[in-house]
Amino acid sequence: MTQQATRFDFENKKIPRTDFVLFENIIEDRGSRYSVSLGLVRDRNDIKRFLRRLKENKKYLKADHNTWATRIAKDGAIFETKSDDGEVGAGMVILRVMQKEEVSDCVICVTRWFGGVKLMGDRFKHVQDATKHAIEQM
Repeated sequence: MTQQATRFDFENKKIPRTDFVLFENIIEDRGSRYSVSLGLVRDRNDIKRFLRRLKENKKYLKADHNTWATRIAKDGAIFETKSDDGEVGAGMVILRVMQKEEVSDCVICVTRWFGGVKLMGDRFKHVQDATKHAIEQM
């Protein structure tokens, strides 16, 4: 008789229902514009497919930043990764919101088009707000 390991899952998970959802132009500040997208992912290939789908739209391909984070549950563990795409620290902001909200099997991408004025710390607030918007819509 083989014994199966018991897996504990302490999260009250929020999981997207679809592979791709896009919310455009949700935040504007001093010329910079933000959009946010999210999708259901189960592995690295799903993340790559999601990002390819987003960037099929040339507007998103040419955006200044497509920062993203993902959390994937597998075999009782949660795997996390992120990308700043030149917006240093933004991937971690997305990931922290996802952790706090217990989002799983999900990728969230915050897209920014730079408006010519440096936003300093406000850019992190906008990334956080965009991420929260996406999660509220799940």
